[in-house]
Amino acid sequence: MTIQLAVFGTLGILTTAWAFTANKRLFTGGTVGRPSALEIVYYVVGAMSLLLGWYFNVRYTHQFGSKASYVDYTKELFTNWASDSAAQDYTIVNLVLLPLWTIVDGHRRGLRIPWIFFVMSLFTSLAFSMAFYLAFVERQIRYTASQATPEPVATPASAGPPRAAPGDPERLTPPGRTSRRAHRPSSGPPRAGRAERPGG
Repeated sequence: MTIQLAVFGTLGILTTAWAFTANKRLFTGGTVGRPSALEIVYYVVGAMSLLLGWYFNVRYTHQFGSKASYVDYTKELFTNWASDSAAQDYTIVNLVLLPLWTIVDGHRRGLRIPWIFFVMSLFTSLAFSMAFYLAFVERQIRYTASQATPEPVATPASAGPPRAAPGDPERLTPPGRTSRRAHRPSSGPPRAGRAERPGG
């Protein structure tokens, strides 16, 4: 273990711890709950990337010794046409798109100090920082949903009498009055049939 690796490893641990500390509300208090399946996948992928990346970083540092640096590391990426294609992609994503994405999207979602994920990538790995950012976003989404309060349902101040159906005689009758039609007296006894005259 060289001094350079020790410094980079320490900075990687500190930046990762800073991200968790700044967003500790997502991991304490039981508001968000246990990690989801997708969140666990992000953590596992990030950890695997960190281990693989640091394995090759250690090999590179021991191979080049005091010559090992960010500048030399970047030059070593561009050694042939195939690696040139991958290296330019990696460089643009890590140095341009990652900070733009995490800072802009992180602020919109409510994450605290989202720029820390870009700084973290300089000492850990690009995939590690992206995976942990996505895991934090998963928890932030659940945290925001738990803090949302439903709006009260508006109810009318006073409900009037129920409206009668069309054709109902009581439809237009004001409250407190009865319908004339409903209590109209009959005009007389029902008419009997025609009586027969005596004798036929």
